[in-house]
Amino acid sequence: MTRHSPTCRPLSVNRRLGIPVVVVLSLSAGACMRAQVVESREFATKITGDEAVVLLTKPHVEGTGTETGFTECVGDDLAGGKTPFRIQDSDEFVDQLFPWFEPSTAPTRPEGLAALVDRPRVAEQLARTGVRYVVWFDGVTRKTDGGGSIACGAGPGGAGCIGFGWWEKESDYVATIWDLKETRSVGTVSTNVTGTSALVGAIVPLPFIARVQGTACDRMADQLRSFLKGDDLAAAQ
Repeated sequence: MTRHSPTCRPLSVNRRLGIPVVVVLSLSAGACMRAQVVESREFATKITGDEAVVLLTKPHVEGTGTETGFTECVGDDLAGGKTPFRIQDSDEFVDQLFPWFEPSTAPTRPEGLAALVDRPRVAEQLARTGVRYVVWFDGVTRKTDGGGSIACGAGPGGAGCIGFGWWEKESDYVATIWDLKETRSVGTVSTNVTGTSALVGAIVPLPFIARVQGTACDRMADQLRSFLKGDDLAAAQ
């Protein structure tokens, strides 16, 4: 297991298709993060202004699925900025397509999507939603390591804390993009962010927090925006 020191040295960045995009962020006095984004494209994408995107979490029979807060964060980022996307509410989308996108019946492979769209009623409902791309999220944020201790107390002379504690978290997410019009998977975007936070007890506890999940959200949203617009294809041409 790799531990990050309080000071991070910048690494090289390579934005070519299929090559990890590595960014190292230094935070003030004790919190450090490393972010990696990887894009893999299978088919061309080009979203238009009248087409919507819906963000869903992959169904999990066992274990913990992707946090709702993460998908909402990515959706808010995509819905804002200079080139906002139309983001379809996930609950509304699932209700409109009931029961075809319920956790127990949702297609898990592009082949299942093609068979589903062949159903006349489903095709009509999909057309009404205006959704062109479905983004399936898989992954979580979890604590991976930690140590140290903080002791706090109060006495006649006042109160205070002493000690040092640290913890490491990892946000690891994969987004699989489906094109409903072409009924196929067009690619994936993944992001991995690790961050070490610290709490220093120097009379008053001083927290230095690595914003791991928030950084993963920002990186994921930026790369998804570029992917759906087809920026990499335009650059190659």
